[in-house]
Amino acid sequence: MSAEAADREAATSSRPCTPPQTSWFEFLLEEALLEQHLQKPSPDPPPVQLIVQFLEQASKPSVNEQNQVQPPPDNKRNRILKLLALKVAAHLKWDLDVLEKSLSVPVLNMLLNELLCISKVPPGTKHVDVDLSSLPPTTAMAILLYNRWAIRTIVQSSFPVKQVKPGPPQLNVMNQMQQEKELTENILKVLKEQAADSILVLEGALKLNKDLYVHTIRTLDLLAMEPGMVNGETESSTAGLKISAEEIQCQVCYDLGAIYFQQGSTNAAVHENAKEKFFKTKELIAKNGSSSLHFTIDEERLAGYCQACGVLTSSSDDASQQATPYSQIHSCMKSGNYQDLVKIFLEDNLTLSLPVQFRQSVLRELFQKAQQGNDALDEVCFKVCVCNTVCDVLQGRTIDIQFCQLFLKPSKEKIDFLLEVCSRSINLENASEALKRKMAAFLKNLCLGLEDLQLVFMISSHELFIKLLKDDERKLLIDQMRKRSPRINLCTKPVTSFYDIPASASVNIGQLEHQLILSVDPWRIRQILIELHGMTSERQFWTISNKWEVPNVYGNVILGIKDNLTRDLVYILMAKGLHCCAIKDFVHAKQLFAACLELVTEFSPKLRQVMLNEMLLLDIYTHEAGAGVSGERPPSDLISRVRGYLEMRVPDIPLRQVIAEECVAFLLNWRENEYLTMQVPLPLVQTNPYVKLGQLLAATCKELPGPKESRRTAKDLWEVVVQICSVSNQHKRGNDGRVSLIKHRESTLGIMYRSELLSFIKKLREPLVLTTILSLFVKLHNVREDIVNDIAAEHISIWPSSIPNLQSVDFEAVAVTVKELVSYALTINANNHFWLIIQADIYFATNQYSAALHYYLQAGAVCSDFFNKMVPPDVYTDQVIKRMIKCCSLLNCHTQVAILCQFLREVDYKTAFKALQEQNSHDAMDSYYEYIWDVTILEYLTYLHHKRGETDKRQIAIKAIGQTELNASNPEEVLQLAAQRRKKKFLQAMAKLYF
Repeated sequence: MSAEAADREAATSSRPCTPPQTSWFEFLLEEALLEQHLQKPSPDPPPVQLIVQFLEQASKPSVNEQNQVQPPPDNKRNRILKLLALKVAAHLKWDLDVLEKSLSVPVLNMLLNELLCISKVPPGTKHVDVDLSSLPPTTAMAILLYNRWAIRTIVQSSFPVKQVKPGPPQLNVMNQMQQEKELTENILKVLKEQAADSILVLEGALKLNKDLYVHTIRTLDLLAMEPGMVNGETESSTAGLKISAEEIQCQVCYDLGAIYFQQGSTNAAVHENAKEKFFKTKELIAKNGSSSLHFTIDEERLAGYCQACGVLTSSSDDASQQATPYSQIHSCMKSGNYQDLVKIFLEDNLTLSLPVQFRQSVLRELFQKAQQGNDALDEVCFKVCVCNTVCDVLQGRTIDIQFCQLFLKPSKEKIDFLLEVCSRSINLENASEALKRKMAAFLKNLCLGLEDLQLVFMISSHELFIKLLKDDERKLLIDQMRKRSPRINLCTKPVTSFYDIPASASVNIGQLEHQLILSVDPWRIRQILIELHGMTSERQFWTISNKWEVPNVYGNVILGIKDNLTRDLVYILMAKGLHCCAIKDFVHAKQLFAACLELVTEFSPKLRQVMLNEMLLLDIYTHEAGAGVSGERPPSDLISRVRGYLEMRVPDIPLRQVIAEECVAFLLNWRENEYLTMQVPLPLVQTNPYVKLGQLLAATCKELPGPKESRRTAKDLWEVVVQICSVSNQHKRGNDGRVSLIKHRESTLGIMYRSELLSFIKKLREPLVLTTILSLFVKLHNVREDIVNDIAAEHISIWPSSIPNLQSVDFEAVAVTVKELVSYALTINANNHFWLIIQADIYFATNQYSAALHYYLQAGAVCSDFFNKMVPPDVYTDQVIKRMIKCCSLLNCHTQVAILCQFLREVDYKTAFKALQEQNSHDAMDSYYEYIWDVTILEYLTYLHHKRGETDKRQIAIKAIGQTELNASNPEEVLQLAAQRRKKKFLQAMAKLYF
């Protein structure tokens, strides 16, 4: 069956199942009235709704004597009804514009399928396989009409449709609307699948250089008179309404251009085809005239298509490119020629030819590119935004908020450009008074919004401002400025411009302080401070911003500098450099630190060493955030400087603890274990807790592959961490005389606080180091006496199994630390299966069974290519499988429990049978039987379902047993392969369920 016939059958079979009620008398009277109406010379066409009525009557199903619904019979009555519908369409000259506006997709689909049927189109053949040139003219025309409609319907369906507000709900109407909607969607689906064939048919039609004919009322009557009317088998198909070859090409080119344009959204090259078709349509209309066409073309839409194609495609015709600003803007955006883009917007401010929506869309695209990291576009965004804003002002629209945001920090350059745009956007000689008023109000409000008087002077002294505002308006503006700011010393004499208004010294100092706060240029900071100290010697300018923070160990030294200017400069350079480090602006931080180092080298060896230490920390940060992310080792010079810092013995140098912390973490991350273990000076280990911790971690990691008797350093590390996690107990006598025990969470017994240890660990990225410290905390967590569920971890056996004084350890803090460390480790490597198992065990221990299953399954998935390979036995140990079984059991997924019992080294039949006896299961139950490979479990299932009288489920179990690969006589390799395949499918199904 062809797709067209399938559509026709779908359309006829979806009508409401009611018996025909029209009598033959009413039917014949209706036909006579139609004939009379069509033959009467009247300018009004017959109502298109007649087509709907005729086709609905012809497609109504019949009901037999047993009240069974039958398809519509192929009798004389229904054939005449279909013929009447075709006659109405013929009277309208088969104008698809008229038919599409009045008929729904299913009705028009049915009508055109009837036209194909009556026009001798062989049923069951694809149109793309038919040679149009060998067909009779009416047959070829019918095929063209159908495929043109198919293409047009696809294009039309891509446009947004405004939803009609529904009236009061009526059940029968809603059902009918839903049926029609589903039918339309089905037809559209078929049309879209055949779109490529329809395009080929229409492309082939462009090669026909002969006139075609379309059926008229007369030719349809001739067909009805002939005895062999089935499928339109008549020789009169060459008669009818003549359509010239040029008119056919014009319509086909337009429809092909529309479908190509729609497809161009996903394939830009197709826009070239659309452009070619649309311009060909334009040529044919110019040649033949639109009035000579039997079928109308919306020339406004065609012009829009041509303009859009000219923008979206590159043209070799320079004249056509210059004809429209759209193509010029598109070319500038594509090539990055933003200078010409701003020029086009500036010129358009006089002509106002670009729509405001188009202007805003270009600005949005520029903002998006700028936000993606192209900082050079910030200036372009501002300039285009200014052009749009001035255009809005001249047209009486409100100013966009983007302009206000970009003008939060005005500058001389911005004001210069704004005044240039205003001057070039209005021709004062020809402009109306209303236009001048709008521009004057804009400039006046701009002055009132500015705080910097120098910028106000620039606007007020500009020629455009003087011409637009009268003297009394300028005086009124001066009064408003006086009320707004009492610090401005306004002259009482008449002034012609704001450049006569002097500013007090406090205004200039405030402006310089503002620039000092914002600047990150060392040379500019020095110049500003020189100017400020020249204006006043009473201020300490390092205090003007509360954001400038310098560590206390440095602050005491810096504030001891006697020269005020030098003190301010050193303090501000260091504070700004530290702030840039904190926000990861390492380029400016390096510039600020280098300038500070050059300054202090001249007079303070102590501060010089401080700056060298800070620059070392900055270089560590820079490498770790840059090349270190991709695994590139740091240069040997940086490693030598880190070692040199740790070994430094310069007295009286203020040191920040974070630098030593970062240096030790840096050496651990880059596996400098040999240095930390063997070469670090002993006094440094004894005085610096981070160096001691780093040495113990490095030594433990070195010994991990060794025998158990070489784990002395592991014991030392264990004792250090236990001491950090211990609480100090104090006794306090209460008001009632009783003595109570007070526990201090942050103990001072260890070499550092627990929070400091956690902060240090979160600087580590080396997997072996993280695994070592994580396994230590897991072991410490498991040592607790009241622990019910142990947590598994790699290398957990190297740690001692007991603690002499359990009461001294803060196990609540240990549990919190384990959770934080696992979460951090998974941010470093989310595919480490051992860490995933720890996370799953934590959820299991806290009764979060669904989350536990998620991580158990994820651990298996990452080490087996999503279960396509066998999960290593050290990942899915018996303990892990038993915990997965318990999770499923507590989630009432009992069939999953039975299947997982097979995963154990020895199948746990007792648990499996007990789980299968449960009837209140929340999993898929019998659909999981295909994943069972143990014949004993399957036999028990067969017995169980037989006992319960569950025949269907018993048959499923029997079918599973009957698979040949589960036959006990098979070789062991076959049985293992069958089990492995079922394991894979089951675990993948579980993963989809819990991921």
